[in-house]
Amino acid sequence: MISVLIVEDDPMVAEFNKQFLQELNGFKIGGVANNVDDAIEIIKRESIDLVLLDVFMPGKSGLEFLSYIRELNENMDVILITAASDMDHIQAALRLGAVDYIIKPFKFERFKESLMNYVQKKEFMKEQTKVSQSILDEQILNRDQKGARAELPKGLTKETLKIVWEAIELQHEQEFTTDIIADETKISRVSVRKYLNFLNEQDIIKVRLTYGSIGRPVNVYYTNQKRIGWLEQFL
Repeated sequence: MISVLIVEDDPMVAEFNKQFLQELNGFKIGGVANNVDDAIEIIKRESIDLVLLDVFMPGKSGLEFLSYIRELNENMDVILITAASDMDHIQAALRLGAVDYIIKPFKFERFKESLMNYVQKKEFMKEQTKVSQSILDEQILNRDQKGARAELPKGLTKETLKIVWEAIELQHEQEFTTDIIADETKISRVSVRKYLNFLNEQDIIKVRLTYGSIGRPVNVYYTNQKRIGWLEQFL
């Protein structure tokens, strides 16, 4: 579980942040502080992974708290959630290592996207010791994920990919085979296999080899929940 400290002087906003977090899997509330001094006391006694931080606070500012964390070399990440929309505050936060910056007022979808991206990157970095430039760009630096949709390989279409993916989602995270998806979509097994191979190459689904009742090897697939968001660029 990722332990989260909410540093927010507005009790109503702090409560909203708590409720939003409770709707997401993998997070727990490690503490709530309405000023920087209280936040400092919490990180002294609690193990905190992520801070949701406002800039405008009574007394010391949120940026002062972020600077304090960096001076201590504390191993925790920070997402700014604040009404401070001027570039000076934004640049200062990014230079101090904020992993995201959400401007109030915001929608739950933006909050969820930020937290899910954070989880995906954190899990990815935990699993890797060394990466290529292309994987770094894709997984951590978010290059080429905005703007135009990514191109599908020749012979694949967005419309058919949607149909195949909808059939995969109907499996409710259970394992599935080419035959199951072909039967569900009424698409030939040869074509379905091409789309499953593509999804496997993108690490959106994973595959393992098993053996049927007559000993014939069969590819069994299952979704990789950490990578599902990556599919959106192709649809």
